[in-house]
Amino acid sequence: MEEQPRPVNPHKPKHKGIYLLPNLLTTAALFAGFYAIVAAMHGKFEQAAVAVFIAMVLDGLDGRVARLTNTQSAFGAEYDSLSDMASFGLAPALIMYQWALSSMVQFGWQWGKLGWLGAFVYVACAALRLARFNTRASSTDKRFFQGLPSPAAAATLAGLVWVVFDQGVPGKEMAIFALLLTVTVGLLMVSNVSYYSFKELDFRNKVPFVALLAVVLVFVFASIDPPKVLFGVFAGYAFSGPVFSLLRRWRKRRATASNDS
Repeated sequence: MEEQPRPVNPHKPKHKGIYLLPNLLTTAALFAGFYAIVAAMHGKFEQAAVAVFIAMVLDGLDGRVARLTNTQSAFGAEYDSLSDMASFGLAPALIMYQWALSSMVQFGWQWGKLGWLGAFVYVACAALRLARFNTRASSTDKRFFQGLPSPAAAATLAGLVWVVFDQGVPGKEMAIFALLLTVTVGLLMVSNVSYYSFKELDFRNKVPFVALLAVVLVFVFASIDPPKVLFGVFAGYAFSGPVFSLLRRWRKRRATASNDS
């Protein structure tokens, strides 16, 4: 008797896979963040700082590649968030602790405890920032971020380490400043300060020739002294949020006062 074919169950769930290209870039960013931690543990702070910047570039690419190739997925979004926590939460905090904050014990055991607590404040703020972004991603203005983005926060800390290490200054001499910057940048991540997201830039459309020339000049300027330029750019971006927020409040109060008079 001939075997009859098995009936197909229309309600049977289909096998679900994952998109390779964007998740491969996310994995590369995660690897860069992990390498930054390992390098910092062995005192290779310049390599650790560079690895954080590489993770930031890869993190920016995976999202754009997913949108351009129409390969967005819930798995990719969750994986990207976990990768960000490792590369832009844990890695910068541990680099900063190994480089400068651990030396605060020279001022007393209370200061030593304050050093690792400052690093933990940054990690906790990064986790809260990512959780808030994931829950509000669909309901916020795409033109602005609420709070400092974690990649920019990580680049600010890594940039400081790279600049000072490149100048041959020991991290213990920058311990107090490193603590203040770490905590401040961490708090900016969970603040309500608005930061421009640059998501309105469309790289698929035509741009004026002057725009291309400006990009070339940016690369030339950055190549002159990468540590100083990168730290200056991201530190400026980190503190631009509070500055523009205060300016908006001042203008609003001035406009209200002029209307009342």
